Amino acid sequence: MAREDLGESGRLREENAELRARVAALEKALAERSDGRAPDGAAPNGAALDGAAPNGAALNGAAPNGAGSAGAHAALDGLPTAVPAVVYWRLDGTVTRWNDAAERMFGWSAGEAVGRRLADLVAADPVSPAAVRAFEFTREESRFAATASEARTKEGNALVCRWTYAVLRDDRGDAREIAAIVDDTGDQRRRERTVHGRYQMLLQLVDNARSSIFVKDIAGRYVFVNRAYAQSLQKHVVELIGSDDREGPMPPEVAELLAEKEREVMAGGQVMQFEEVLPIGDDRLHYFTVKFPIHDEHGEPIGLGGIVTEITTLKRAEAERAALQEEIIAGQQAALRELSTPLIPLADGVVAMPLVGTIDSGRAEQIMETLLSGITRQGAHTAILDITGVRAVDTHVADALTRTARAAQLLGTRVVLTGVRPEVAQTLVTLGVDLSGITTLSTLQSGIAHALRHARR
Repeated sequence: MAREDLGESGRLREENAELRARVAALEKALAERSDGRAPDGAAPNGAALDGAAPNGAALNGAAPNGAGSAGAHAALDGLPTAVPAVVYWRLDGTVTRWNDAAERMFGWSAGEAVGRRLADLVAADPVSPAAVRAFEFTREESRFAATASEARTKEGNALVCRWTYAVLRDDRGDAREIAAIVDDTGDQRRRERTVHGRYQMLLQLVDNARSSIFVKDIAGRYVFVNRAYAQSLQKHVVELIGSDDREGPMPPEVAELLAEKEREVMAGGQVMQFEEVLPIGDDRLHYFTVKFPIHDEHGEPIGLGGIVTEITTLKRAEAERAALQEEIIAGQQAALRELSTPLIPLADGVVAMPLVGTIDSGRAEQIMETLLSGITRQGAHTAILDITGVRAVDTHVADALTRTARAAQLLGTRVVLTGVRPEVAQTLVTLGVDLSGITTLSTLQSGIAHALRHARR
């Protein structure tokens, strides 16, 4: 019966019934979504990655699988932050990992998929043995490759999938299994919407980074900059796009320094990390910089990326800390020198300097300086140098002692050398040391007694 024949009340009843049916269907779909099941009439679905070149994978969401998808289902799986479909399989094709998003995409649960051959599940064998052999990157490089293939769901629905994959290796470097992020590319509009969402998500990520991040083309012109980089140059982001450093606010000498380093990065073809100091205005700013070439899917360089972090405050703090440490070390060394060359007044006009340890050139100068200043200050007529604690007497030590004694004698002071053990005496004789004018005694006690006798005369 046509709707016009029902009358006004009949038409309203029919519309109310249709609305109630739609509400019930939506409530059922939401309940099934809460339980982790696909709603009736909708095939499983998921989000995955797309746009991956060998240097990395860009992000995308998966389109609905099958003949249609409820609005709630599409809205949830289309979020930019949706977990992508991830599948792992061994080189013989046996699946080892199958996440929830893969279940929604292909219809097979993890329990059904793990342990079976991938080709039996999705009617596809996307990564050939030759492609596995050609993938020579290690896990540490986090590189991806990508391929596309037709596939089928558990219900037999056709899919066009993009497999963004890496070959995982064991400790010996042998290929162990293939890990792939799977993207159903069948719904172009939904794919574009998710790509845009992912772009906005990544843009927010880099815009909230404290480091300056940029990408240049092969000619050195900016194609992307984040907010921090634009703010450091007091520009809006859009003002930098398409320009190079020579056209910007940087002084010509700074622009040339940057260009020279970037030419080095491109020539080397590798990531470079370095610290650099740039004259900005009246100041010199320190940066920690990471620059790297950007390659296309064939490995050809197409641009340059950079991540630059200003570390001026850190470097200044390090310099201040180093200067303070130097002051502390200098103070400690002065204190140690005083302790290692003590000058002890024994009586009027008599001083003693007991020496311990090793005497090097620096310490020899300190001994002479301390002794001569002490003799002058004390008005000493006798100075005792005790070498009982000196570890070894060689030409260097003997020369230091004799020079100190000669210098003291020039001030009119008698020098007494004590602690001369038999082996030391033999060494001094062997070396031919001239000890004329220097009294030598075996012990400090005898040296003190000798000095005091002379003091009483």
